[in-house]
Amino acid sequence: MSRFADALVYATEVHAPQLRKGTNVPYVAHLLAVASLVLEDGGDDDEAIAALLHDAIEDQDVSFEDIQASFGEHVAEIVQACSDTDVNPKPPWRQRKEDYIAHLAAAQPEVIRVSLADKLHNARSLLFDYRLDGEEMWKRFNPDADQLWYYRSLVDAFRRVSESPMVDELDRVVTELEHLTHSNLPSSQD
Repeated sequence: MSRFADALVYATEVHAPQLRKGTNVPYVAHLLAVASLVLEDGGDDDEAIAALLHDAIEDQDVSFEDIQASFGEHVAEIVQACSDTDVNPKPPWRQRKEDYIAHLAAAQPEVIRVSLADKLHNARSLLFDYRLDGEEMWKRFNPDADQLWYYRSLVDAFRRVSESPMVDELDRVVTELEHLTHSNLPSSQD
């Protein structure tokens, strides 16, 4: 597990200034949670390392080659496949998400596992924060970002390519978030 320890130090340094969106939670907490989910789902060392690094290319100034040089080609390939873009500025939100969802249909099992763990932890965080902040929570996101559409679409996509119990858990979390959100919408008055 020394490669994992090295990856944890690397991820902590790369994401050091980053916090979870709209919170004071250090970003490394998310990376550790995703790695934990991957390992609990039977992932190997490369997958756990990729889980720690899954946002490095997309969100930080880290390249495929940087990860490849430090952690090998397999890890770099998983991280690249879990990134919805490595272009800056990023393309429009909806197109990136539609492309990412479509890409899951042909993704390798290890990419699916890391991506699913990432999306499950993100959805759990959304649900937790929604319980605390209600509708205010959505203001953290790009106004064009339809998070509920995205997460429901991810559930459907993962259901087609994975038998991991994380799919059912993601479905439960997204369903609860949908229910809470819809129950807090103002009713229309005629």
